[in-house]
Amino acid sequence: MTHPRTRRQFLTGTAAMLAAPGILRASRAYAATPILRVGHVSPRTGPLAGFAEADDYVLRQVQEIYGAGIENNGKAWTVEIISKDSQSNPNRAAEVAADLILGDEVDIIVAASTPDTVNPVADQAEVNEVPCITTDCPWQPYFFGRGGVPGEGFDYTYHFFWGLEDVIAAFLDMWGKSGVAPKVGGLFPNDADGNAWGDAELGLPKPLAAAGYDLIDPGRYQPLSDDFSNYIDAFKAGGVEIVTGNMIPPDFATFWTQAAQQGFGPKLVTIGKALLFPSVIESLGPRGDGLSSEVWWSPAHPFTSSLTGASAADLAHGYTEASGRPWTQPIGFKHALFEVVADVIARAEDLDDPDAIRAAIPQTDMDTIVGRVNWSDGPMANVTKTPLVAGQWQKHGDAFDLKIVANAHAPMVPTTGALKLL
Repeated sequence: MTHPRTRRQFLTGTAAMLAAPGILRASRAYAATPILRVGHVSPRTGPLAGFAEADDYVLRQVQEIYGAGIENNGKAWTVEIISKDSQSNPNRAAEVAADLILGDEVDIIVAASTPDTVNPVADQAEVNEVPCITTDCPWQPYFFGRGGVPGEGFDYTYHFFWGLEDVIAAFLDMWGKSGVAPKVGGLFPNDADGNAWGDAELGLPKPLAAAGYDLIDPGRYQPLSDDFSNYIDAFKAGGVEIVTGNMIPPDFATFWTQAAQQGFGPKLVTIGKALLFPSVIESLGPRGDGLSSEVWWSPAHPFTSSLTGASAADLAHGYTEASGRPWTQPIGFKHALFEVVADVIARAEDLDDPDAIRAAIPQTDMDTIVGRVNWSDGPMANVTKTPLVAGQWQKHGDAFDLKIVANAHAPMVPTTGALKLL
């Protein structure tokens, strides 16, 4: 069996070829202005583009800070960010990650926005022995979706975000305030997220049953489906009053339109991923009012940036002022990625050594704009968690506002509204 060459093997072989005629370049560590390159992969286009809406704003802000230099062992290093679009496609994510590693020769690679982006990038980093930090993906599809083994984990790839146990707890906290019948309809796509959320052992079924909820799960649907009639019929027959799941925005829009056409009116609709974004809610018009989802980050979160000293509210409002658009949840986590990278760069013993950079990652213990990041206390090797609450979109005048309505499992994040039924 032939194994692909890692970047380390590729670069070692290249160095050997160059060494023969004696024209090796001087190590950048001894250059007048040493440069460290950070690769960034994000879905700028395609159905996941909502996750990357604020990328330009965050990258401009962070690159200005990085360009001024980060001190390591008494020397200021200029840090350059090279960002590439995954096009919301896992194959493309793997391709651009490989380009960043082998072509641009990045020293660290970061990625965010669902398993479709995070997992292929992390896999490329692992095989090529490049330090990698990721976020914006529940830890189970990240860890188990990549073949992670409890107690072993990975060598070069690290992740911070919440887990399915947290989103389930947040949803149950919110639903428990509603007084509606405990009949839940599940909408889980046939992708890494959907299979994790709907998994009989690791997903929603067991904890919902333990909490006294009856989950009606008609099975996996194919992403970008154009017909949810069978699901709607099953929910109506089962007396479903709560709909939950994990969907991309186009799929939820199709389901929600067909639900209205077919006379299905649940009292609560709590969907991960699709209902995170104000642009999606706005596109639904009046039928966006009262929809709910998990809340990873908001202006109400009581955290500040280690890079700028800005509060969560400052970052959110700064984005709105710069773009004219409402804040979105991924802003905080995109910013936090680069907070962690800066901290790792400052602490690494030798920035010319990938192993030294990698070794600094699990030693991270810092406060960021999304909360504490500390890999020593995670649920699995290579994973650490951030707080999660639940929220509901409520219309005030012409605008929608995401109100935090349930915070029992993250009381440091204040509630900002009360739950209402659809």
